[in-house]
Amino acid sequence: MSGVEVITFGCRLNTYESEVMRAEAEKAGLNNAVLVNTCAVTGEAVRQARQAIRRARRDNPHARIIVTGCAAQTEKQTFAEMPEVDAVLGNEEKLKSASYRALPDFGVSAEEKLRVNDIMSIKATAPQMVKHIDGHVRAFIQVQNGCDHRCTFCIIPYGRGNSRSVPMGAVVDQARRLTESGYCEIVLTGVDATSYGADLPGEPSLGYLAKTLLKQVPDILRLRLSSIDSIEADHHLMDLIAGEPRFMPHLHLSLQHGDDMILKRMKRRHSRADAIRFCQEVRALRPDVAFGADMIAGFPTETEEMFENAATLAEECGISSLHVFPYSPRAGTPAARMPQLDRALVKERAARLRDRGEVLKVAHLQNMVGSVQTLLVENNGFAHTGNFTLVAAPDLAPRTLARVAITGHNGKHLNMRLLAADAA
Repeated sequence: MSGVEVITFGCRLNTYESEVMRAEAEKAGLNNAVLVNTCAVTGEAVRQARQAIRRARRDNPHARIIVTGCAAQTEKQTFAEMPEVDAVLGNEEKLKSASYRALPDFGVSAEEKLRVNDIMSIKATAPQMVKHIDGHVRAFIQVQNGCDHRCTFCIIPYGRGNSRSVPMGAVVDQARRLTESGYCEIVLTGVDATSYGADLPGEPSLGYLAKTLLKQVPDILRLRLSSIDSIEADHHLMDLIAGEPRFMPHLHLSLQHGDDMILKRMKRRHSRADAIRFCQEVRALRPDVAFGADMIAGFPTETEEMFENAATLAEECGISSLHVFPYSPRAGTPAARMPQLDRALVKERAARLRDRGEVLKVAHLQNMVGSVQTLLVENNGFAHTGNFTLVAAPDLAPRTLARVAITGHNGKHLNMRLLAADAA
């Protein structure tokens, strides 16, 4: 091979950072290299990363394989000891061209492979400028990194550090750069995006940042947020939901569970009632809104009644896209020391919760039939509505907007009839 190949796991923030990594590695003159940007959110994510590293070595026997990302930050020794790996970079180091210029030679010891500093010592997030996001028709902008909260199941703060925000001016500059490159849809992303601004002068909120972006960058036709913590939503965000047509009616919520005792043991900051109230308030402001949500099945001490509370919360909130994670103990987290459920039971409950999620998805698809929607067309024959519902669009040109009538669904996605292409 020649050039730099990037393999990305995990969240939208990783997707964004992979473009920064590629640019910085190429700036450093790196060639014949595979960069693996890992995720640590579950044990399965780490297993998949190790599998991908082994496959990358088989496919590229003479390339340098450099591993980074959250799993590399939290389990650096695990990856350094893999014979397929030539270097391990931390989450801060992966974004600097100097890291790629200072890579160790082939065949060094596990300790010599390591370039991983203390992530908790990082106090600021430098703005990273990219012109495009490879393979994506919408662009991501990192507005925040790290997390100050310590949910008992979560290893991510130890991979990302404490919360730190990108200054508003830099976010506006990045948005202008991306719209000039042809992106009409922007997604604001971070580890704990709704904590944005607490460390900046004046403490601007995520909602205020979004308002500012839409005002100062009129070429943004569609603006989205990545996963949010509803308990941190402020009046600026609610204003956008209620009255800004360029703010897309889709919110992905970090719910995690629906039982108050489990939420307390998770050290979450919202209750079941808080989640329901938020969804009701948003839906009253924007009836066409759709909610996605993350939920964990099989958390330690979860009883059948507690599990059922999680399932019924998804129904009461009207979640149309349920992302279910079977609980995965992460070494070093408090939940890993709690009484664990049998793994077979965890998987069984996760499967049942996914089944409930499929019922909710079909109901959402059915509710969309007969509506008129504006789609952003993807590169794979599909498109997404404003509320991020998937639509089959095999004959529409990628990266365009199209006005369509929704004619039906097949239980997985919507079908449509074109009304007008390139609609604003």
